[in-house]
Amino acid sequence: MAPSNSIPSQVSDYRVLQIALPSLAAYPTPATHYLYVRNHEPKLPTPTTARSLFLVNLPIDATEAHIKHLLSSQLSLPNGRIETVQFEGSRSSALTSPEEEVLAAAAEADFTKKKGKKRKRSDEAGAAVDLKRAELPDIWDRELHRSGSTAVVVFVDRASMDASLKAVSRASKLERNPVWGEGIEGKLPALGSARYLNHQQLRYPDKTQLLNSVNAYMNTFTAQEAARARLLARQRQEPDEDGFITVTRGGRSGPARQEEAQEKAEKQREKQKGLEDFYRFQTREKRKAKAGELVRKFQDDRHKLKEMRERRGRLRPESYGASQATAHGRQYAAGVPIENQTHLYQNDE
Repeated sequence: MAPSNSIPSQVSDYRVLQIALPSLAAYPTPATHYLYVRNHEPKLPTPTTARSLFLVNLPIDATEAHIKHLLSSQLSLPNGRIETVQFEGSRSSALTSPEEEVLAAAAEADFTKKKGKKRKRSDEAGAAVDLKRAELPDIWDRELHRSGSTAVVVFVDRASMDASLKAVSRASKLERNPVWGEGIEGKLPALGSARYLNHQQLRYPDKTQLLNSVNAYMNTFTAQEAARARLLARQRQEPDEDGFITVTRGGRSGPARQEEAQEKAEKQREKQKGLEDFYRFQTREKRKAKAGELVRKFQDDRHKLKEMRERRGRLRPESYGASQATAHGRQYAAGVPIENQTHLYQNDE
């Protein structure tokens, strides 16, 4: 039995889409390229994962216009249903989706609300835009990819993504091979020698454009450094939730407010109130401290009692009145013995 030359319509979870590559003057033989398509299932899902397709083995000259035209017009689907196309290598640095921006804004708003401070997001966004504008001009008019590269296609909704995936399966079963780039000729920069001639011209941009780019970059860099310095200065002056001052690089621009530090420390003590007897060793230490306090008081009482006993029997003339001194003098004149007079002093005390 002769082996079959048929191409499977599906390999594992991937739908196989056969693409006819147009013949070139340097290589007039027609060729077939195989594109593999499946649902996008990353390890860390994003808000756009449920409406995204993952493409493998892209042609090296693939562009966003190629992908949008292939998954819409060439598969008999309406245009405008694809939101973005993220190629391999550019997905990590690509801008976040609108949903992610909303989530980030909400998270930061909640954070600033808890801190009780307002933060100017417009300034940070403006600095990012200025830095983007300050980039040097591109020296290639069209990007080429490595062989076997990948891309993620994000649709406007889940229904559009499902319809595109079904159209890929239908085209593979019916062996309808769309021609790569058919219908968008002349809308993209040319390849071949024209590409390198244009590259040679783009390597030497206009001096005014280059000067504006450098000035914009330096202005943005200076603004970011000043903002970073202000942030560090504020951290050196404001205590954290535990009442401590963050140690940052650089000298202090001013002393921290003692009232704020005491307030933070008081709040921390309020949080820990009621947890003194949480652990067993805390209870043991508390009993030990109480017993030590009782022993100290007992020693103080013994010392006081000893001093009182030593003071007994001592004569303190300043404590007697004139009548008492006269009575004792009369007894001495009458011949009363000294022992009896001492006994009288003791009785007086």
